[in-house]
Amino acid sequence: MVKMVLPQLSSDKLTYEKKLWDAGITLVAGVDEAGRGAWAGPVCAAAVVLKPYEVIPQINDSKKLSPKKREELFDVIISKALCYGISLIDAQIIDSINILQASLLAMKNALEQMTPKPQHVLVDGNMAPNIDMAHTTIIDGDALSQTIGAASILAKVTRDRLMRELHGQFPQYQFDSHKGYGTKAHQKALAEHGVTILHRKSFEPIRVLLK
Repeated sequence: MVKMVLPQLSSDKLTYEKKLWDAGITLVAGVDEAGRGAWAGPVCAAAVVLKPYEVIPQINDSKKLSPKKREELFDVIISKALCYGISLIDAQIIDSINILQASLLAMKNALEQMTPKPQHVLVDGNMAPNIDMAHTTIIDGDALSQTIGAASILAKVTRDRLMRELHGQFPQYQFDSHKGYGTKAHQKALAEHGVTILHRKSFEPIRVLLK
């Protein structure tokens, strides 16, 4: 496993990618996760390889985009991607291995779905999954790298869609609005209706309720 460290000197969202492309490394993947801090539902990771030197306007950290814009960009990214992978890790696995390891596992699974295999992976954050691929970790990478930003959008939209579907099974929890995060509405629903199979029982707020 080879790790490359690149300087964070520019606001250009292709700075990291261009260094690799210019060196002849064309299959550059970005990987990111969504839902790490939620109290319920899975953590989702996505990985994507985009065409070298192509700019997709408005890609950014998914948290900085409106839901409508994320949905629009999701379709654009899927249509332009050379390859992509998406992985979901459910609450039971999160509870058994902890949320950090579950997030890294989701990233690993998303990357291993990809054909062709990436030559280099740009990872959001300061920790990388256990992969046999050259990689670079970038703190705030979803805002600094177009490729990681694209992955963050795929992960966020996929997870949000799933949480809206789960709302149909558990309407009293309003998963369609808060997506499993610890809002006041979610706390109220937990107090009134208890904990579901979707809840992360290893998380302190849920563990306290179970006591």
